[in-house]
This record gives sequence, C-alpha cells and structure tokens, in this order.
Amino acid sequence: MPLRHDHKTAIVTGAGTGIGEATARLLASEGAAVVVADLNADSAQKVCAGIVAAGGKAAACQVDVREAASVEAMFAFTRTTFGPAAVMINNAGKGAQKLFLDTPLSMLHDMLNTNVVGTFLCAQAAAREMQTIGGGAIVNFSSHSGYLGSSGRAAYAAAKGGIIAMTRVMAVDLAQHHIRVNAVAPGPIDVPRSRNQHNDERRTGWQRAVPLGRYGEPHEVAAAASFLASDEASYINGQTLAVDGGFTAAGLRVTNLDFKS
Repeated sequence: MPLRHDHKTAIVTGAGTGIGEATARLLASEGAAVVVADLNADSAQKVCAGIVAAGGKAAACQVDVREAASVEAMFAFTRTTFGPAAVMINNAGKGAQKLFLDTPLSMLHDMLNTNVVGTFLCAQAAAREMQTIGGGAIVNFSSHSGYLGSSGRAAYAAAKGGIIAMTRVMAVDLAQHHIRVNAVAPGPIDVPRSRNQHNDERRTGWQRAVPLGRYGEPHEVAAAASFLASDEASYINGQTLAVDGGFTAAGLRVTNLDFKS
C-alpha cells in the first residue's frame, strides 16, 4: 500500500519545535520529502537530522515568514532540493497574552506580521508553485482563539481569526487551480510555548474547560494537518478543523442535573 504522501514535496514552517516538528516528522514518515523550515536554523537542522536518521527525506531551511524575499528563497531552495512543493503547512506563528487595556500596539503589529502576513506570503508563494504542477494542498494554522474570546488574547485572536477568514477566501479563489486550502485550530497543546506562557491558574482553567480534561499532544494536531493535506481529504476545502478536545464545542457543563420544577 502506498504511503499517504508518497512522492510529494512538503514544506512545514515553524518546524523546529512543537507542532511543526511533529508535523514534519509525520509527513516524512508518510513518504513526503520535507523541507523543515524555521527561523531558528539550529532547530531546523536538528529536526532534519532526526528525520533523516529515521529513514526519511528532509532538508533544513532557515526562513523568516514575515519577509517576502526570505519566503521566495525558501521555495527556490525547495525546488532545487526536492522539486516543487505540493503540500504547504503554514505552522509558523507567535503567541502573546496581555489584557486588552494593557496590550501595546507593537504587540498587535507583531501578531499580525508573523501570523497573518507570514501565512499570506507562504500560501501565495505555494499557490503560485502549485499552479505549475496541477494543484496541491495548503494547511494554515489558526487557533481556538480565532473562534472564542479567551482572556488576554486580543492581539493574538485578531491574527488567528484573520487566518480563518483568509483560509476561506484562499479556498474559493484557488479551487479553480485544483488547490485546496484548509486550516487547523488547536486548543491547548503541550508544547514548549504553552509550558512557558501558561501559569498554574491558566493550566487549571484549561483542564476544567476542555471536555477531555487535558492538554493535547503535538502528534494529535500533526495527524489532523496530514489528513487535510492528503488525497483522503480531496473534497474538503475552506474548512477549519478544531483539534481542541471539545473546547470550542462545549457550553455549560455540570455533573448534577437535578432541578426543582
């Protein structure tokens, strides 16, 4: 049986750690030749070495997704190394937590530049490349914060909500070129960023709010991204898949349903 991504070239941004690393490793194990792209060159090289040691095909590439020239250089590197990309995983992003009245304009600009502009530049470059090979699949990364008003997330939510809206438009505009565009919206995931940014109160709050009662694992999000990028999802387009343990589906949850009439 052929592997899910056999003979495909894939680019994963933000692949030096966390969800991006898990996605790059999974795609490689499923047959893709993966460009491990990250702002941190050492992290990208380390993940790449691990993939190659496991028998996969990978190459490391430093990229700043905020800069058009850097993104174009990443695609040129990919073409030279493995051929045109048929799969683009836009995982690179930044997070921030600050109550709205304390949020500086610089934080909003930072969130928009990395998350929205970065996704835009990479997706547009990928789509232009995919036109030349008859199609492909783009998976953008949003967040539960793109749906709901989590405290302290004004700047981050603005960016991640923008990615959801942009994904829908990309899907409509690119369908004629046989390019599908979808998004993944993770909930709380056990990665270095959440370990550094989530204090005890926030962690306890997440465990209570998520119906499954726990943080997700990077490989669980990677599995969703791999599926959306695969031929198995050939009729899924313009959708955002929440991988959040049921957080965005939940309303009031109580254990005692007794009431007085």
